[in-house]
Amino acid sequence: MFLLLVGVSTGALAASAEAAGPVDLKRENFQKEIDGKQVDLYTLTNAKGMVVKITNYGAKVEQILVPDRNGTLGDVALGYDGIDQVLTGQPSMGSFIGRYANRIGGGKFAIDGQPYQASLNDGPNSLHGGKKGSRFVVFDAKQIDPQTVEMTYTYKDGEEGYPGTVPSRVVYKVTDDNALDIAFDATTDKPTIVNFTSHVFFNLAGEGNGSILGHQLQVNAKSFTPVDSTLITTGEIRPVKDTPLDFTSPQAVGARITSSYDQLGFVKGYDHNFVIDKKPGEYGLMARVVEPVSGRVLEVYGTQPGIQFYSGNFLAGAVPKDQGKGGHLYGLQEAFCLEPQVFPDAPNKANFPSPVLRPGETYSGKIVFKFLTQN
Repeated sequence: MFLLLVGVSTGALAASAEAAGPVDLKRENFQKEIDGKQVDLYTLTNAKGMVVKITNYGAKVEQILVPDRNGTLGDVALGYDGIDQVLTGQPSMGSFIGRYANRIGGGKFAIDGQPYQASLNDGPNSLHGGKKGSRFVVFDAKQIDPQTVEMTYTYKDGEEGYPGTVPSRVVYKVTDDNALDIAFDATTDKPTIVNFTSHVFFNLAGEGNGSILGHQLQVNAKSFTPVDSTLITTGEIRPVKDTPLDFTSPQAVGARITSSYDQLGFVKGYDHNFVIDKKPGEYGLMARVVEPVSGRVLEVYGTQPGIQFYSGNFLAGAVPKDQGKGGHLYGLQEAFCLEPQVFPDAPNKANFPSPVLRPGETYSGKIVFKFLTQN
């Protein structure tokens, strides 16, 4: 593979990938038994030709086919050719994240004065549910109809250090207006913390088609939650005005990404939580992304108070981790993620929205990725 890439420009690679068309993911390449449970690939379609393919290993979205302004279908989600590649790939790519999305400082938190220690898997911190969060488990899956699949997983009491037995459900639905609707809920038998999100890696030019720095991003947020050098929120809620995190109007992702602003230096790009301008629990528009060349547009809606914008800073074109569909090597900032969520480290920040779930309550939410085009 490396020999074939020598002397080939990024533009030529992108043109070649686009001309070749989307990779045809084969169901049989995702069929395998893991931890005594059967893994499979589920295909969702609508009458307009939108296609979404999801594996129940990590409830990962592996492919999203949507049209460009000319009506040509392209694959806007990074992913892998089969389950063996998924197992050696980027663990968050496409995953449904639980029991607690994003980071918890030191993995420590307390509920009603009772201390807990979650497993550490991101330096000194716990990330995306720990060493074996939902990214690494097999969900039970049932296809409801051609447009809908339901996936369930029960987190065990003490799993990864979290209290409570937590039955959870996520329902993926491809709607008739070219949206991927993700609805989820959970309950518990003892006080715990819950924060779910979707971690699809997007490139609206098409996966394998190069940098996302020309994508234009707008976020419905006048403030964000700064982080320290270990990427844990400080507790401050800071205005985005006069910072490189001001996306209150559309801005190219790459326009300020190399700024000397300390927040960008911590991760060599964006990996920050934005405080969405809406009432807690209210469903609404959170972010909008435009890819000018293809004309594809992504609108992100949700019920959560925050959204994490990640600019693909840890993609490195490394084999096997970053070798995706059709052998495409996913390099630095060749994807972005928009992850609706409760704020990072919220269990340890009294001024942040609470992620605590108690017996008798139901945690529920919705994330919608809606695809449009513009001229």
